[in-house]
Amino acid sequence: MGHLDHAALGWLTPTLSYVMACIGAALGLRCTVRALGATGRSRRNWLITAASAIGTGIWTMHFVAMLGFSVSGTDIRYDVPLTIASLLVAMVVVSAGVFAVGYSRDRARALFLGGLTTGLGVASMHYLGMAAVRLHGGVDYDPVLVGLSVLIAVVAATAALWAALNIKSPVAVTIASLIMGAAVSSMHYTGMFAVSVRVSPSGAVLPGATAMQFIFPLAVGLGSYLFLTSAFVALSPTTGEREASASAQRAVESIPS
Repeated sequence: MGHLDHAALGWLTPTLSYVMACIGAALGLRCTVRALGATGRSRRNWLITAASAIGTGIWTMHFVAMLGFSVSGTDIRYDVPLTIASLLVAMVVVSAGVFAVGYSRDRARALFLGGLTTGLGVASMHYLGMAAVRLHGGVDYDPVLVGLSVLIAVVAATAALWAALNIKSPVAVTIASLIMGAAVSSMHYTGMFAVSVRVSPSGAVLPGATAMQFIFPLAVGLGSYLFLTSAFVALSPTTGEREASASAQRAVESIPS
């Protein structure tokens, strides 16, 4: 059995991954709140932004945390197509959940189906990302911890969608985002603690890319996307602000010259 280290770089990767999860959650919640106050094409665009933010945040959290993952006695590589597929799964499934909540008239039913779909998608992303790991040996999973990680993902996703429907103030969104970041991180590390590795020492070259060759540049790129989108959302006027501006403009125009 190989010794697994989930924080080979110290507290850097767990802390940074938590920060990325919180940013993705905060941005997704704010965009969903904006979407629920909009109509037509504007609502669709806000929901797309929300889904991309949440999906990107979850994926980036997972693979930033994986930068600190090591196994004694073997190198680790990542299958590039599977890694990219895990990102696409996160985006597609989170989009399904967010759009279900954004457009459904039966909020309770949409919350249940959206939370279940999104949670299972988050879990699928995690384990598809783990399937991309290449090392000298075999990987086994504790089924109880796997089931617990999936349950955490579903509960976290449902709570995030509930927050998007019911929480409006920036302070409340920030608190909800910190909680959601903790939930997503808990899901990840619960899933990682389910892993055990049987190392088979070998001098053969492993296929795939190292974390620094592929995962790190992609995570930096997606992290930059989250920061830039956060700035855009922060500077974009809310529905209330636009209505107030339009009302003020009409008042000015009605004043006789």
